[in-house]
Parts: sequence; C-alpha cells; structure tokens
Amino acid sequence: VQLQASGGGYVQAGGSLRLSCAASGLNFRLNTMYWYRQPPEKERELVASITSSHTTTYTDAVKGRFTVSRDNVYRKLYLQMTDLKPDDTGVYYCQTTAYSRTFWGQGTLVTVSS
Repeated sequence: VQLQASGGGYVQAGGSLRLSCAASGLNFRLNTMYWYRQPPEKERELVASITSSHTTTYTDAVKGRFTVSRDNVYRKLYLQMTDLKPDDTGVYYCQTTAYSRTFWGQGTLVTVSS
C-alpha cells in the first residue's frame, strides 16, 4: 500500500489550498480514509475522515472551512481547505488501514502566515 500526499504550500491567512492523496495497492473504494495534521512541536491530530459511502467527519476546528472528498475511480483523496488560519499550519498526512495495518502518506507541509 502506498499513499502519496501533495498540494501543500505557503499561503496567507484567509487563503485556500487543496491537498491530494494518491492511493495504490489497496481496494481504495472500500477503505475509510483519513487526513491528519501535525502542527509544529505538537502531536499529530485527526482532521477529517471519509468512509466508503462518503460519510464525512471533521474536527471542530476545521468545520465549515475544510471539505474532505474522494474519487474512487482515480483512487484519490482530497482535502479542500478554505479560510486558512495560522493554526492550520502543519504537516498533513493521509492515512488508512488495510490488511490489518495502518499506512501513512509521507506528509505535505502547509504553512499559513498571519
């Protein structure tokens, strides 16, 4: 299983970014997919999830600003982030569980300046 995250970058507060995660080596359409983030000097935290039936959940800090989605044909996971705040700064990871193991993408850095 491989997860490849991309789309991070530097943006001013109030801006937007769209993260992508390309998945391979698993039956993507059946997997619940997750976005985590790790702010500087803090622990990794769950940001959003999306099930195989497209049910989504979000941490309170991003509700109304972030949207998680998936494309089962192209095996891609997305995180549309709007109205970004400096507290959204961190390394963003996609994650899933398959074959009784947890797999992480390599992370993509999002930096939001004030």
